[in-house]
Amino acid sequence: MLVYRTYHISMSARLMASATVAALAAGPIAAQTAADVPLLGRIILGAGQPKVAMDTPQAVTSVEQEDLDRDQPETLTELFKTVPGVQGAGASARPLGQAFNIRGIGNSEQTASESRIIVTVDGAPKFFEQYRMGSFFGDLELFKRVEVLRGPASSTLYGSGAIGGAVAFTTKDASDFIPEDKTTTLRFKSAYDSNGNGNKQSLIFATKQGGAEYLGALNYSTGNDVKDGAGNVLPGTAHDSVSGLLKGTWALGEEQSLTLSMSRTDSDLDDTVVAQTGGAAVAGFGTADVHTIDDTVALTWKNPMSESALWDVSATLSFTNTQVEKDDFSLGSMCAPGRTIVLCDSEYGYKTTSLRLENTADLSAGGWENFLTFGVQVSQQIRSASSIAGAMAFHPEGKDNKLGAYVQGEFVWNDRLTLIPGVRVDFGDVTPSAAAIAAGGTAQNDSAISPKLAAMYKMNDSWSVFGSVARTERMPTLDELYSSEAASSLPARTPSLNLAKESADTIELGFTYQRTGLFAAGDTLQVKTTAFHNDVTNMIATTPRVAGGAAVPYFSNIAAAKLWGVEVEADYDADRWFAQLAYSNVRSKDRSTGLTLADTPAENVALTLGAKLPDHNLTVGWRAAYFDKITTSSATTSGSAYDTHDVFVTWKPQDGVMAGLDVNLSLTNVFNADYRNNLSLDSAPGRSAKLSIGKSISW
Repeated sequence: MLVYRTYHISMSARLMASATVAALAAGPIAAQTAADVPLLGRIILGAGQPKVAMDTPQAVTSVEQEDLDRDQPETLTELFKTVPGVQGAGASARPLGQAFNIRGIGNSEQTASESRIIVTVDGAPKFFEQYRMGSFFGDLELFKRVEVLRGPASSTLYGSGAIGGAVAFTTKDASDFIPEDKTTTLRFKSAYDSNGNGNKQSLIFATKQGGAEYLGALNYSTGNDVKDGAGNVLPGTAHDSVSGLLKGTWALGEEQSLTLSMSRTDSDLDDTVVAQTGGAAVAGFGTADVHTIDDTVALTWKNPMSESALWDVSATLSFTNTQVEKDDFSLGSMCAPGRTIVLCDSEYGYKTTSLRLENTADLSAGGWENFLTFGVQVSQQIRSASSIAGAMAFHPEGKDNKLGAYVQGEFVWNDRLTLIPGVRVDFGDVTPSAAAIAAGGTAQNDSAISPKLAAMYKMNDSWSVFGSVARTERMPTLDELYSSEAASSLPARTPSLNLAKESADTIELGFTYQRTGLFAAGDTLQVKTTAFHNDVTNMIATTPRVAGGAAVPYFSNIAAAKLWGVEVEADYDADRWFAQLAYSNVRSKDRSTGLTLADTPAENVALTLGAKLPDHNLTVGWRAAYFDKITTSSATTSGSAYDTHDVFVTWKPQDGVMAGLDVNLSLTNVFNADYRNNLSLDSAPGRSAKLSIGKSISW
């Protein structure tokens, strides 16, 4: 059970925070009331001490179970459609072809982009990088919450190098489904997607036994290839996967708790496209059978030690294993060492073991609330790759060991001024495999430091201003250090052993506004605006080659770049109405060429309007999204303007024989628009009707 220490929260935000905490702790009836908590009133758990998004001096957003139920996302693009500054990148709809992009950082075709965006599941670090593949393969049906923390300030708690930010996934808990007066719940869910005839069946068993609770979840999903707005088939979008979650929480005495979560997503795609990221490469690489298994195990111990304000201890031991197997290539006759080794039967994998120890001390005194969090994290990542034609020089194997130590303070004075300083130091030790050593690789070690200072000042009950200064350094990854390529029509590429660390210096400034009783008694309006400027130096990118020239390192520090922009989140909530606005405008420049960086998203805005009909347990809504045209340094990631429209209806009866039932119906891309997001390499799916029906039985 989570134990929350007292923290400064403004009056209107305090009420919304209480509702959110109650929803997180109670069963399905209470959880459904979370839909009444506005977006900016949601509790943020991953930025330090729990506090609402409005009172966090950083750009943060939480996607909750209600959003997942309503939108029924299958891809990262669908998951983040109402989160400003965050998108899926790579494929538009292929299950294994998407990566994360935050404020113009991250792309599935950009080596090591996921070390610039740190991803965790139940606190376990996740990482995967492979040519023409996405980076995250977990089934979104396993999760109840996704927090996004934008910008390098996330590096303090998540790890040096988070230039884009951090994404934290949280799996479901048994207590999310069991009413207060019951001990066991059995939940069935069935979902259908008309575009591709997708089907998903889910079963959850949750029970409480004394001081313990247990959850078991099993999901099966299948679907055919989907079509874009012009009626063209998007090849390789068919999917077939099974996922499962086992999770237990045990109370150890009055305060201590132990939580074990084990999840797996198994995707088995026959005759799917090799180039999962999409684009023109789909035809050139042909098809293959692709089998992925994504495992996450996390064991977390918590001891708040309420008898002493100096100790609130937690420890998380985790192991993740992502494996991809490819065989039966349609172009397998071209399999050979060298460039065409990508068409050989092969296996790729990442295994990461991590231990994190953390303590928060309450040093409050007088008019100051003072929390000091300090911790240490050790991890080992093992990267593997093998094929029937031998070692793959462009995907080198090896080990990456890291040791990190961090400290973060959170000081609140007179319920008005908040200061959050922090610093993290990471030490890395990278060892290449025998094959990488034979190609010229040698062991490397380095260190990185990430300091920050964030502040928020409450001017009155309505207005607050905030800002932060943060710096982070990113050490080169195994792939960047040891990738190599033999000479062909172009010169050879050698391991890149002299790479300097990337670094990012970021300034954020913003304000918040909140008001109650704006149009009616009890209604609330909240607005949070953030402007940012990010200077990135020693950027690591593929080294250009000149025909007839000398061999070059595979990667090099090419230049510096800057990214800047503004994000706006706003929500309005009343007894009968609600509205949400998410606006993002990211700009960038390569300082050496003056061109817009290839991974820059187009300016966009998403507006959601809805009505609540409590007498009928109904919620109805409409969402419009507009993306402006953009020209980047790459024709592939330049795009035209477009707009899309979605409608949705949710029905959750509370009484009688229908209690425990929830129905979610949505129609996406209502007008069947034919468009391509500039960060996707192929057209987006056309119109689709999605229906999910869930039923919980408790005793």
